[in-house]
Amino acid sequence: MAEITTAEIRAYLKKIQGRVTTLKDIRTEFNILPGRKSFDAVRNILFQLAEQKVVRPTGRNDGSYKVITEVHPVPVFGVKRERKPPFELKFPKDFDTGMTMDFAFDIVIREGDLILIGGVSNFGKTALAMNLCGENIDSLPVLMGNEYTTPDEEPTPRFLNRLDNMDWVQWTNGDGSDKFSLLPVRDDYAEHIVKDKINIIDWINMPSGEYYLINTIMDNIKRQIGRGLAIIVLQKAEGTDKARGGQMTKDFTDCELLLDKMNNNETLLTIGKVKEYTHPVMGKTYAFSIRKGVRITNFREVKRCKKCYGKGHFSTGGECQQCLGLGFNDV
Repeated sequence: MAEITTAEIRAYLKKIQGRVTTLKDIRTEFNILPGRKSFDAVRNILFQLAEQKVVRPTGRNDGSYKVITEVHPVPVFGVKRERKPPFELKFPKDFDTGMTMDFAFDIVIREGDLILIGGVSNFGKTALAMNLCGENIDSLPVLMGNEYTTPDEEPTPRFLNRLDNMDWVQWTNGDGSDKFSLLPVRDDYAEHIVKDKINIIDWINMPSGEYYLINTIMDNIKRQIGRGLAIIVLQKAEGTDKARGGQMTKDFTDCELLLDKMNNNETLLTIGKVKEYTHPVMGKTYAFSIRKGVRITNFREVKRCKKCYGKGHFSTGGECQQCLGLGFNDV
């Protein structure tokens, strides 16, 4: 029987690019038994291929190698490239005035972007996500996460009530079928992303102590979105400028909207990271109320109170009369 060749091993490795293989795997693949010249030749061939950057040792000292994925230069100006316009995402409107949230005109959204809504509990995360869905209903969005379906894979009563309260949205086609897709997905979100669509995930739950996984989860979602868009919702602790997962939540985010409690009846919206914009918007703050769980009202820009520096009170304990203890004033 002919001995193993470098060409044969190269051909095998080409099929498993990006994966880890071992000397044992290769010997098993080619039915190489101890005592044959090929048994030791496999090790020598892998050593040579490592020098040629076809594989690299994993460092585990167990004969394992990572097969390097082939990468070729991508021509930029050598071929005709389409310059695509921004993604036409419609942002929510004030229910009473019909005016779109004004920061929307300064934020540039592109195909494949990820929008993060991070907010404290019960202060508008789902209202914002549902309004984004409703405003873009003609794009046939996809809904999944913890807010919309029961463990029995039925729409939750609260979700159905929100749909009813958004009576300005035409949720169905002419035949009565849904204009959106409701997927009973509560984990492994990237595996269920519908490519080239607006995918809204409300919300992503992670066990305590595993918040570091959000970096990988967001990366995997972005890899699957294609020419579409991902809008994900995460819980946020009060008083922080990051959703659960900390700084890692910003790594793959293209537009970040942070929601906090303004007072018992109003939500404070802060524009976090924005990757592309026509005018500076990061750090701007807005306030709004929510009626019937989904109707955004009295939307307006607010600014941090200069008298109390946004604290709402003074070190002496007295409430700031400039902002009435809110820490922010209307512009």
